[in-house]
Amino acid sequence: MEEFNKISIQEISKKDMFTIINALDIANHYTQNIEYKELKNQIVEQLCELADCNEEEFLLFLQS
Repeated sequence: MEEFNKISIQEISKKDMFTIINALDIANHYTQNIEYKELKNQIVEQLCELADCNEEEFLLFLQS
């Protein structure tokens, strides 16, 4: 298996990305593990920068 440090998200659908973000929120809520929240925030922050929008706009976009 090849080693890699980064994974591309180009092939992930909007629905799947929303599911991942939502799952991280739910995991954080039920476990109180801050790492889930931090990971969700990092993903959303970076994607918002790429899309040039705020978090609310981006999440609405993923749901559409």
